[in-house]
Amino acid sequence: MAEPSRYIHGHAESVLRSHRWRTADNSAGYLLAHLRPGIRILDVGCGPGTITLDLARLIAPTPVVGLDPVEAPLAAARADAAAAGVDNVTYQTGDVTALAFGDGSFDVVHAHQVLQHLTDPVAALREMGRVCRDDGVVAARDADYAAMTWFPADPRLDRWRDLYRQVARAGGGEPDAGRRLLAWARAAGFGHVEPSASVWCFATPDDRAWWGETWAERVRTSTFGHQALEGALATESELDDLAEAWLAWTACDDAWFAVLHGEILCRREAPATVAM
Repeated sequence: MAEPSRYIHGHAESVLRSHRWRTADNSAGYLLAHLRPGIRILDVGCGPGTITLDLARLIAPTPVVGLDPVEAPLAAARADAAAAGVDNVTYQTGDVTALAFGDGSFDVVHAHQVLQHLTDPVAALREMGRVCRDDGVVAARDADYAAMTWFPADPRLDRWRDLYRQVARAGGGEPDAGRRLLAWARAAGFGHVEPSASVWCFATPDDRAWWGETWAERVRTSTFGHQALEGALATESELDDLAEAWLAWTACDDAWFAVLHGEILCRREAPATVAM
């Protein structure tokens, strides 16, 4: 996966713990109706591979390939697949702007939370389309940071979001990718695009604790925090204050947080209709 010079999240344990929460049900629901046993799937930017593993279960025994730009998260992904007894998934490194697969190698090419990190998401979509069959589907889902909303209000969380967007753009990414997916797909030349949207909602005690505590740790220890310091976009005391804001949000019984995602299903041409 071609990424900016410095990936904003990095691969700290707090980040991987967040990414391991993702499943096909909570992160790829818009795609599931298009899956069936026997199709071939490429999962771009797979990270620790939890979504990939679910996709492999759904289409077994056909092989699924999980692709990530770095090796760091893949050893655990392979171990999880082995422990689950799923033998139709493989993980490898690769670049989404120069995929090492022939034209039309896959029926579905999927990317979750990938395009927001790329300096040229349109080029990535074109390359994903190249390795997808003419009648296949290119699927992408990305969060939109500007559209995230929460309760209760806290100016420190407003600052967290503004800082995140600054750091992401300094690295060449687009944190408000969700709203741009349709435009990017059209620019990539797809003749038929089905746009949609969905949300993650964190409001139960367990969900609040997981989401808020993970972000409190990520603010302090992940690449995001390091890049904010290196770019003189924040101070250590400010990052500590943002982490405390997340913990305060977590402790509020009325706390609620929603993450809006844009989604696209792309084909070269519109699916043929059957005359009745």
